[in-house]
Parts: sequence; C-alpha cells; structure tokens
Amino acid sequence: MTVYVDDVRHRFGRMVMCHMWADTTEELHAAAQGLGLRRSWFQAPPKASWEHYDISLSVKAQAIANGAILTDKYGPVEHTSRLRLEHENEVVRLRAREMLDRVAICRAQAKQDRLL
Repeated sequence: MTVYVDDVRHRFGRMVMCHMWADTTEELHAAAQGLGLRRSWFQAPPKASWEHYDISLSVKAQAIANGAILTDKYGPVEHTSRLRLEHENEVVRLRAREMLDRVAICRAQAKQDRLL
C-alpha cells in the first residue's frame, strides 16, 4: 500500500492541515481508518479536484510513522497527472505530460533557489 502526505501547511481554524492520498481509493480509506479518520472527511470530485483527506500535522506524523511517503507541495499534482497518463482521451494524456514537465521545472527551480 502506498500512501502519501505533502508538506503544505494550510490553516483551518486553529489547526494546520496538509493532504493525504494513495495510489487507490481502497488504500486511502484503509490508511485513514488506521489513523482513526472519519470516512465523512474524505474529499473527492466533484467537491474536490482529487481524492484525499485533509489531515492535521499530528496525524501526518502518525501517517509517516505508519509508512506514508512525504512529498513536496507538487506531490498531489504529480499524482493526479500520473493517473491521467492512462486516460483514454489523448488531450487529457498530453495535458498530464505537460503538468509533469511543469512539476519537474518547478522542483528544479526550487532546488536552485535553495542553493543560492
């Protein structure tokens, strides 16, 4: 089972949240259940742009301890783009490839900025 969490920090009231997602919906729900998350907290289209849970930083730490992979802020875009590479529509596949190229450029720029 591959579960991911990102390093974003979004304020939600007094909490600071990030995202958790997985390669499959079943894996995501299994991980969420293992962390004690409510299924009602699951976010998916059309209300959200991708399947995920918003989780607090303490739950993120627990998820990582359970084996979740930490990604950067581009992780969700990379994940959804990789899924779209398998889409039947060629335009969707081309757009996904463009997004993956942009993610690579943004990561390279961020790395360069850290070196300066």
